[in-house]
Amino acid sequence: MTTRTKKEEVVPQAASLNIYQKLHLAKQSMGKVIKNATNPHLKRNYADINSIIDTVEPILLDHGLLLIQPVKDDKVFTIIADVNSCDTLESFMTLPPITDAQKLGGAITYFRRYTLVSLLSLQAVDDDGHEASRAPKAKPSITADRFNNALAAIQDGRYTAEEMRATYSLTKEQEAQL
Repeated sequence: MTTRTKKEEVVPQAASLNIYQKLHLAKQSMGKVIKNATNPHLKRNYADINSIIDTVEPILLDHGLLLIQPVKDDKVFTIIADVNSCDTLESFMTLPPITDAQKLGGAITYFRRYTLVSLLSLQAVDDDGHEASRAPKAKPSITADRFNNALAAIQDGRYTAEEMRATYSLTKEQEAQL
């Protein structure tokens, strides 16, 4: 059974797809997660759990996939469930033995973020972890086509000039266009 999208592409009905096929389609719609928070200790930006969920959950739901993140048996789980077949994919991390409730809550949030990023293979940089303490690497240059695509993404609000500067070594001409 198939349906037609606005582009008149033939797309299989969601109920006939398995969890991997649904996740494959969902991932094609996911972009980079917007970095919306700053680590106060390292002064680095990162995407907090709410930003990640805001980015991925509507897309997962559109493809018949449910995101849940329970804590059970001292483990933080991220589970993606196919609402039609009840098949699941999961990632988990074991919590360290923390007795301070506030620190435990922080660890749970941190682990939720990393199990979700890991399970979906999201494009993310460990800005609030050890990556920030490493020596900086030389930034790559950007091709004209990628630069033009990035400019369009900036205009659409999906990317920022700051992100481009942080990622690429830009020419004077490219800087002038920003």
